[in-house]
Formats: sequence, C-alpha cells, structure tokens
Amino acid sequence: MITQPVDAVEWMFPRLPRSAGRARIRFLRMAFEWEVPVESAETALILLSELVTNACRHARSPRDRMIGVRVLLPTCSLLRIEVSDANPELPSLRHASPEDESGRGLELVAALATSWGAHARGEGYIGKTTWCELALPTPANPHD
Repeated sequence: MITQPVDAVEWMFPRLPRSAGRARIRFLRMAFEWEVPVESAETALILLSELVTNACRHARSPRDRMIGVRVLLPTCSLLRIEVSDANPELPSLRHASPEDESGRGLELVAALATSWGAHARGEGYIGKTTWCELALPTPANPHD
C-alpha cells in the first residue's frame, strides 16, 4: 500500500509519437516506487498514454515545443496525471462513430478516470494542461 503521500514527478518529452511509450516507462518506475496497486497502475498507464498521444497528435504548435508530464500522488488515495502542451485550444469530448479509426481517446479517459479536465496554463506560460485523476484503493475501501 502507498506509504508516502504528496509525491510528484515531472518530465519533458519531445512532441513525437515515441514519447507516449517513454512516459509509460518512467511512470511504471514511479508507480512501483510509490507502491501503486497493479490494477490502478495499469489504468493510469492507459490514461497517461492517451493524454500524451493527444498532445503529440493534436497540439498545433511548432515541433520543437516540448510536452510536459507531471504525475502527482497528493494523497494515498488519489493519483493525478497532467500533460501540458503549447496549444491553447482546450480539448473537447467527441463521440466517434463505429467506423472511425481514431477519436476515442478522451472518451476512454472519461470512462476510466475518476475525473478529468483541461485548463489554460498559468500566466507566463503558453498552451494548456489536460489532467485526469484516478481514485486509488485504500485499506478502508479496497474496491475503489
């Protein structure tokens, strides 16, 4: 069980397709160190991958702009993932038709995450941050 709440890590990745895989590898190391339950870590991997992939594919910004990833464990019962990019346009949930080959990323995030959203980055920064939170099981509520 998670013993050290209020942990956070941050990474920067180039806006390239391989960055999602690299973010997953780094996250797995942290999840192991933070003792995140395996099932929760697997769900978080999907969430992280979708957010990073969206930033790589859809953020209309110069190629040299980096993607910021921040993963926080603010309490022993909550994991937060934030992905920042240089595009100020906020993402919106769309409903892909069965024939669509893509476009289900945020639907997946909405279905798996406890909550999610996006906001403009703070003053002095360009772009947006898209985030999601995942409730983690606790000894008092092991089925979260």
